[in-house]
Amino acid sequence: MDIKNTARPLDGAGVSAFLRSLPARPLLLGLGEARHFVGELGEVRNEIFRHLVEHEGYRSFAIESDCLMGLVVDDYVRTGVGTLDDVMERGFSHGFGASPANRELVRWMRAYNEEHDEKLRFFGFDGPLEYWAASPRQALTGLYALLDGPFPSTVVTRETLDTLLGPDDGWANEAAAMDPSRSIGRSADAQRLRMIADDLVALLDTQAPQLSAEDRELAELYGRTAIGLLRYHYWMADASPARWTRLSALRDAMMAANLRAVAEHGPALVFSSNLHLQRNKTLMPFGDQQLEWWSAGAITAAHLGDRYAFLASAFGTALDDTPPPDTVEGALSALPWDHSLVDVRRLAEAITKPTPRVSQDFAYFPLDPAQLDLIDGIVFLKQVVWSGPSPT
Repeated sequence: MDIKNTARPLDGAGVSAFLRSLPARPLLLGLGEARHFVGELGEVRNEIFRHLVEHEGYRSFAIESDCLMGLVVDDYVRTGVGTLDDVMERGFSHGFGASPANRELVRWMRAYNEEHDEKLRFFGFDGPLEYWAASPRQALTGLYALLDGPFPSTVVTRETLDTLLGPDDGWANEAAAMDPSRSIGRSADAQRLRMIADDLVALLDTQAPQLSAEDRELAELYGRTAIGLLRYHYWMADASPARWTRLSALRDAMMAANLRAVAEHGPALVFSSNLHLQRNKTLMPFGDQQLEWWSAGAITAAHLGDRYAFLASAFGTALDDTPPPDTVEGALSALPWDHSLVDVRRLAEAITKPTPRVSQDFAYFPLDPAQLDLIDGIVFLKQVVWSGPSPT
């Protein structure tokens, strides 16, 4: 089969045709990043999202960024509170606020909401963490405040909660990422906070009917974030060889829990690393270890089934890195379009036993030929450049 018959130009018509080819209308459409900080992919993403909003009824966007910081962006997008500069500074983690494509997306979403009654929503779905983790203060105290009244004080007083939390820098100690002994995650105060968080979440369930839908949504976010952070800190203090596998798995589990909450708002476009959105296990070398854990996409697909769909991205030539012709990316580089939407089923018929690509850039994650059957489609960019840090 001619490689050209496996793909079509990446445009709105192609995106709609792709959605119609799926077994069910997805609640979550994942668009993966083969590498962070590729401006051209961000621009393509924005075009896809605009089409989904204007022609396919999508009303939410979710990105691999701090779920609590994302509240700042969502508030601005929905109500116009704040300024765009401030929102880009305070509303993104991992340096994503500096992305011109992200800035344009937020600006466009706000402009859309000014003219329409049915509002677009913005979500961060990562936890407040990188390899280290933030203090659970915002999540715990936010949940406590929403449960204001006589009940929370039977669990813990606000004064005791502040005392147990202590200084935030004790939690957000980057040195604890590599040295478990620097973590306070298994201290007596941290252990008590884990029980308090569990009690507050149980209290939320009993008090949910008296909360507005907006307060209930926020309280649930605070609750799962507090429990997730305290659990992450607990395992940061673990000195066993399983430590990093466990931490990586916990992070993706937090992402998946947030994605399930996003799905409750109807069809959403999700933008994140291919590694987080793929359906297969993530394999990653880490020092002398090979880490292996189920990705957020795999967990989400286990819950949503065919209501979850995944478009992986892949690049051809990047700077001086050109894929060999016997790799998937090399074969796709023969397509006549700069941006293509690839039918993976046809691709599997057109190329047989492709060689895995080995990239010169450690932050670029090539397609795994053995896992193509777990991808619904490929967004292929023939030539790109990139800049900036590369969190995953």
